[in-house]
This record gives sequence, structure tokens and C-alpha cells, in this order.
Amino acid sequence: MAAKGSDGPKVVVLGAGSLFFGRQAIWQMVNSPHLNAGVLGLVDTDPVRMRKMAALAEAVVEANGVRLSIEASIDRRKVLKKADFVVLSFADRSVKFRAIDCAVAEKYGIRMCSGDTIGPGGIFRTLREFPEILRVAGDISDLCPEAWVINYINPTAANGLGLRRHAPHLKSFALCDGLHMPHVKRNYAIRAGIIADKGAFTEEVDRKFDMRIAGVNHFTWMLKAEYEGRDVMPAIAESIRLAAARETDGGDIGAKAKFNASIGYALYRIFGKIPTCVAHTKEYVRFWQGLGKTPEPIPPLAIWEAEERYKRHDEMWRQVDGFLSGRPPIGDYMKSFGPDHATDIIESMVAGLGKPFYVNTFNGGAVTNMADDAFLELLCDLDMKGPRPRPVGEMPRGLRGLQEQVLDAHELAVQAAVSCDRDILRRAMLTDPMVSSIADADRIVEDLLKAERDALPKGWFRRGAAGRPPARSGSSAASGRAIGGKSSSVRRAGRSRRG
Repeated sequence: MAAKGSDGPKVVVLGAGSLFFGRQAIWQMVNSPHLNAGVLGLVDTDPVRMRKMAALAEAVVEANGVRLSIEASIDRRKVLKKADFVVLSFADRSVKFRAIDCAVAEKYGIRMCSGDTIGPGGIFRTLREFPEILRVAGDISDLCPEAWVINYINPTAANGLGLRRHAPHLKSFALCDGLHMPHVKRNYAIRAGIIADKGAFTEEVDRKFDMRIAGVNHFTWMLKAEYEGRDVMPAIAESIRLAAARETDGGDIGAKAKFNASIGYALYRIFGKIPTCVAHTKEYVRFWQGLGKTPEPIPPLAIWEAEERYKRHDEMWRQVDGFLSGRPPIGDYMKSFGPDHATDIIESMVAGLGKPFYVNTFNGGAVTNMADDAFLELLCDLDMKGPRPRPVGEMPRGLRGLQEQVLDAHELAVQAAVSCDRDILRRAMLTDPMVSSIADADRIVEDLLKAERDALPKGWFRRGAAGRPPARSGSSAASGRAIGGKSSSVRRAGRSRRG
């Protein structure tokens, strides 16, 4: 094996046992010549899983003869020092609590097919995860304050926005893999009939295909699709209509997959724009909540299934154990995975490759009729100076109002998470687009606070003299004090979402 070194970046993954990121990060860090002479830091609070991921990374490095160094610990502070990038990919018993969120919401008539971003599930996941994200931000401030912090934790818009509001001195943005480039643009080029298959997607096709997507994460829409000046959005919509005509229920791969073509085409007919993340977007609108009096051709949303996700996690760890035992041989590892969105971006930033990526960040004028500090998923040019959104144009009427409502729900969920203020939590719940009853919202809050008590900050359960949690809207946390005591106010030219 070649001598190891640290001639590349140090990338630290917090949540190395993640189903969607840890194994892929190992692949990319080994595969990329721009990264594989650096350091990969792996952190997971489960010591057994941490040892497995560290052993797996060492074995893959050894098998491929690269100089990548591996650092691993259950204590993030031991690994964070001198990090250039910190990827947040952790969650506290996510499957367990998403199942609780979805069951309680269904009890009060709210059906969640994902339950991790919007609705009661998204709000309570923010309450569970964002306080720990802020603690991580404090450690990053102490140990590697110049590192780029990449949030991969859902709800990615709420958590990413929260980082920008409450740790503004850190360099950060947020990601979701739903719009991973160039794959998403290539796939729409096929649907538009521009190319016949993925092998025909060339730089020339890319250059001639003007595709503009924008919106809050998981609620993004194709606002423009032109090829050589010709509008191809109707052709894309027609391909979705044809898929809907052949659709049954999405098969046996979970609630997020059911009726996506049918729902996607219905939303196109309503708004005249194509939803680009239907598996989540269908949860943001009330149309398939089963509240109508007239029978609909598309049934109400199926409920997110915990057991299927547990099975996927079990399969992941069986695969890891297999590689560690030599069945299959470790030499097959690089054939089993591929690049990940975050590590693709890190590679491009480090090497100055100039590739554009969809990133969740402040709007900065890209969507001309939304605030500069609206936290949106936008195509960005990206280097070590950070993301710079490309121009989009206007968000159409109807969609803009829905976008603002989702952003307000996220803003309020973050405020609730940092303040433990039940009045703000109630306001967040009643601002959310999925909630339609005051009494039900109050019951949902009480049921979920009780059911998830061991995963929430103790501040939610302190009692005042009147027998209810004290309002803390005037506290330093609620009023926006940031990590390190710096103000989290965002002073930018142009309009602001903040009052």
C-alpha cells in the first residue's frame, strides 16, 4: 500500500452509519484523484457501527492503494480538528420517530407519505435534530471554523436555514440528492425527446437545454424548459401523462412511490409547471389528504412505512458485514457504489472543476419575486467561495404563495426548536400547509411531545407557576442569538423575509 498522506482535503462525515451517505462517501473519497490523498473523518455515536465503517474504509483504501487517511471516533471533537468540510448526516432514531410522527398525524386525519420535512413529522424532526446541529456548530466554531458545513439532515431546508440564521459566521449550505446533476437534467432531456438515451447527453445538449428549477427543498418546480429556444415543457408533461396512464400504484417500493406520475401530471394541470420531486411534493399540498366529498381518481396518500425502512437498514449492514468478511471480496466495493451529491460537490469545489449543482441556499435575487434570504433549492455555480445561484426568473402566482407558506412553517419550526416555546410551536403547526384544525393541532403537539420526550430538549417540559411551559420568546435563543454570541440577523441588500 502506498504511504498515506494529507495532501488533499479533510472531509468529516458526522453520521458515518447513514443509509444514504457513509458508504458512498468512502467510494468517492477513494475514487477521486482530487480527494484520495486527503483525510476522511468518520464519526458515529454507535461504537459497533463506527468500528465497522472505519474497518470498511481502511479495507477499501488498502485494496485500491490510495493515500487516503482514515480517522474515526464516536467523539466528533477528536476528528473535527483541521477539517475542510463537515457533512452532517446524522439522525436520532429516525425510523422510530418518523413512524410515531406519521401514526399520530394519521390519527388526526393528516396522511404523510414521508413525514420528514413538512407536516407534523417535519416540524418534530426539526425539534429533534436542530438543537444537536447547533451543538455541532459550536464544536465546528471551536475546532475548524473555516470549514464548509454541508447539511444533509432532513428537513434540509429548515435545518440549513437554521444554520444560516443561528450560526451565520460558519460557511454552510444544505443538500438533497433529488436534483443531483447532471443526472436530473439528462433524465428530463430524455423525457422531452431531445435525446433517446443517457449516452446521448453531451456537453452540446447540456448547453442548448435551458432548464430552470427552483423552490423550497422537496417542493421544487420546473419553471422553464427550452431546447434551442423551443418550449419542451409540454413534451415532458406528455411523457408524464403517458406514464400515469400505465401506472397502477407505484409497486411495492413504499408510500413515497405511489401514484407519482398521476399526481405529478395533476399538479402540472393545476399550476402549469412540472413538480420535480413528486414523491415529497404530493405531501405538501392538501389535495390527496382524503378530505373531499367527491370521489377522486387518485386515492389519498399512503402512509410512510417504518418496517420497510428497517429492512433497508438491515440490508445495508449485511452488505457491510459481507465486505468485511470477504464475501463479496473487498475488491468488488468500487463496483457496488458510485458518487454521492455531497462528495461530487466537494470534489468540484476542491479541484475548481466549475460544475453547477443544485444547492439549498439564500435566493440572492435568483427568483426575482421572492426575498433575497428566502432559502431555496437553486442551480448554483460553486467553488471554495461558496454557492452562487444562477438566475431563474419569477415564481408563478399560486406557487409563490405556497412556497412562502412552506418557508414560514420552516422558519417557525426553527424558532420553536431553539426556544422551546409552545406558542411558537403551535404557530408553526397552524402555519403548516397540511394542518387544518386548531384543536387537532393542539392534540398533535401534546401527543408528540409525550411520545418523543426522550428525544427532545428538557426545555419543552419545564413547568411555570401557572402549570404550563413558560413563554420564552424574549430569551436569547428565541430572539436569534447565534453560536458564539454573534447576531444571526442577515443584513443583505434587497428584501428580507425577516421582520
